[in-house]
Amino acid sequence: MPRYHQRDAAVSKSQVSAVIIRSAVEVCRRSRYRRRRVVVALRSLKESQPVGSLTSCNRQRLALLAGSDRERISVIAALLVVAALVLGFALLANEVMEGDTSGFDRGIIMALRSGGNPADPIGAPWLEEVARDVTALGSFAFLGFVFLATVGYHLLVGKRALALLMSVAVLGGAAIGTALKMGFDRPRPDIAHAARVFTASFPSGHATLSAVTFLTLAAVLTRANADPRIKAYFIVMAVFLTIVVGLSRVYLGVHYPSDVLAGWCIGAA
Repeated sequence: MPRYHQRDAAVSKSQVSAVIIRSAVEVCRRSRYRRRRVVVALRSLKESQPVGSLTSCNRQRLALLAGSDRERISVIAALLVVAALVLGFALLANEVMEGDTSGFDRGIIMALRSGGNPADPIGAPWLEEVARDVTALGSFAFLGFVFLATVGYHLLVGKRALALLMSVAVLGGAAIGTALKMGFDRPRPDIAHAARVFTASFPSGHATLSAVTFLTLAAVLTRANADPRIKAYFIVMAVFLTIVVGLSRVYLGVHYPSDVLAGWCIGAA
């Protein structure tokens, strides 16, 4: 075959591939039902045609389609997790209202008391002071500073969408937690508290707000870093801080364990 015919054939093949991929992208945007069939066709095209013969534009379009599938799977997984957390809170709230968690709650609280004395948490005096410092990380004051600093930073750098996400998550979580406290109106543990309290017990406000703030902050930070190790670090630290704040509330005797579990469910959802 003459060289100019070979060049024409190569150009024609590249043009046909570009048209197929461009059409596939448009179909994927308009119809979820057709997306699977189009992706299968694109994979067949990619297997039948050497990667080197695909133009950079075509490779980007293929990557875009693969990325959209991953995003859709991530969204579905996130929705399932949220549904599970909400269901967990509903089941726990039902058990609390019926009084079925009283033995569990009382047993754990007394296990954290020295010599059976409800007013004396186990451990050295400095451990109780550390618990007060840790529990302050879940206070409205500290988390309010973190919230304002985060939102202000994203507004200054022009990332209004992330600032809005942080605002809706934190303020919404605080409103929901307060409304649930008023609705259930559960009394605090009937023991001497190692910290002052002003609201009802169920769910734990510190556990709820710390989960909302720290986990949302971690989600925002992971969007700005492509390194998987950095993403994992942010997530692990957010989960760690959320857990230690909740445990400190039980240790200090200001919340039942079921209060903290409920707060984690609402905050993480």
